[in-house]
Amino acid sequence: MDLAGTPLIASGPPVGPATASPRKEDEQMASVAAGTETAPGIVPRHRRFMERKSWIALLIFLPPSLILFTVFVVLPMIDAATFSFFNWNGYGPITDFVGFKNYDDVLTHRNFGTAVRNSLIVVAVSLLIQLPLAMWCAIALSERSVNINVLRTIFFLPFMLAEVAAGLIWKFVYDGNYGLLPIIGDTIGVEMPFVLADKFWVIPAIMLVITWKYFGFHMMIFIAGLQSIPSEVVEAARLDGVKKWQIVRHIKIPMIRSAIVISVFFAITGALQLFDIIIPLTNGGPSHTSHTIVTFLYQFGILRMKLGFGGAVSVLLFIACVVVALAYRRVLFRVEQT
Repeated sequence: MDLAGTPLIASGPPVGPATASPRKEDEQMASVAAGTETAPGIVPRHRRFMERKSWIALLIFLPPSLILFTVFVVLPMIDAATFSFFNWNGYGPITDFVGFKNYDDVLTHRNFGTAVRNSLIVVAVSLLIQLPLAMWCAIALSERSVNINVLRTIFFLPFMLAEVAAGLIWKFVYDGNYGLLPIIGDTIGVEMPFVLADKFWVIPAIMLVITWKYFGFHMMIFIAGLQSIPSEVVEAARLDGVKKWQIVRHIKIPMIRSAIVISVFFAITGALQLFDIIIPLTNGGPSHTSHTIVTFLYQFGILRMKLGFGGAVSVLLFIACVVVALAYRRVLFRVEQT
């Protein structure tokens, strides 16, 4: 005590069992930040996998979609795989088991190789012509203005048109007697060939229709990706004196990689499943030279009432699509790792 009788208060930090050293407090705070400990005075709560409202929405919306997917996707796939082991015309009981004979008939069919080749040509044209054209148009039309919006709409209109309608329109354009192509030939003084009846010209003619029909879809995907790029990044590059083509090559294209990945996947899978345009345009002719895998299935499996043969083709096509999807995913994973 001092002379006035007031007790003296010791300076410095209090010492006792209720106090902790600064080092211990730092360790405790680090544990809380790392999630291995709960802060003092806070009752730990177990994190729920899903909230109650989410479970209710899941129970309401999942069963109908699951039923539809099962009825219209899973069961037909199982039926097709089952039919592929039988010789069945679609009527009566399925009893004539033939094993892998249908697969052997498909692989040795004289037109199956042509169908596979044409499908691969469609894939190549989609990747090497259609997507670069869509990218070029997207870069040119990525700015926002009224005139550019009109051009976007014009380029996107073919995709909005039904595939059957597009095939019929171009069948009239290519018609050697009354179509637009011979009219253009007469105007310029050149005799145009009967494109859809010529084995050499029919595939380039189909590739032109496919490119015209689908490049607008990929263009809109690329435009959406380009418009998501922050304008500050492009402006900073311009201020640094970077040229336009360098901005496109080193900034814009790398920053829309996810859009390119989606477009490439759609282009490959769509090319393997091409059907609606071929049937009204050429119906696989002339002499079955313009068949794709799906039109080959339709022509030689369904129309000729050989459902076992068609089932074998569908199983092979399904395996091809799965292999492409898995390989594509693996390649992307390796690219992301590097």
